Amino acid sequence: MSKTVMPVVDTEKCRGCGLCSSVCSCGALVVIENVVTVIETEACGWCTQCEAVCPNQAISCGYLVIIEER
Repeated sequence: MSKTVMPVVDTEKCRGCGLCSSVCSCGALVVIENVVTVIETEACGWCTQCEAVCPNQAISCGYLVIIEER
């Protein structure tokens, strides 16, 4: 199964504090020029920890919906 979803970053709200990248165990996030960037979309395990730790609500993970055919 291929997953193409990733956290969405509101660059207007992001202050580049790096909390999200520090809790990302997948290494999918990095701060570049004071804004978090998703660099490894396929590595993201969709744990939503980045969203939970962001003090500015700059990251949203939404829902991951998987539909399996039987």
